[in-house]
Amino acid sequence: QVTVVESGGGLVQPGGSLRLACAASGSISSIYTMAWYRQAPGKQREFVATIPRGGIPTYADSVKGRFTLSGDNAKNTVYLQMNSLKPEDTAVYVCSANAPSRMYWGQGTQVTVSS
Repeated sequence: QVTVVESGGGLVQPGGSLRLACAASGSISSIYTMAWYRQAPGKQREFVATIPRGGIPTYADSVKGRFTLSGDNAKNTVYLQMNSLKPEDTAVYVCSANAPSRMYWGQGTQVTVSS
C-alpha cells in the first residue's frame, strides 16, 4: 500500500508563485513515476506534469514554461514549482504515485489564483 500526501496549496495573486509538494510513503519500491493532475470546478481532471523515478519531467502544454516538476528520491517527494500563475490555474491539484498495477491518489490541495 502507498500513501500520497500533498501540501503547499493556497491563495495567490495572478503572476505569483506557489510550490506544491507530494510525498509518497509505504511500499514505494513499486512506484515508477509520479504525476500531478488538476480539476477545476465543473471541469474534468486534466494532466499537469509527470516525472519518472530518476528521469526527466514532461508537462501539459498549458503549463509548459511556467511550472517545473522535480523529485527528491531520498525523501520520496516531488515538488511542483508554479510560476506566473493565472486565474485559469485555479483548481484542486491532485498527486498520483504510479505502480505497474495501480495508481495511488492523494486527497488534493486547493490552488486559487485571484486578485
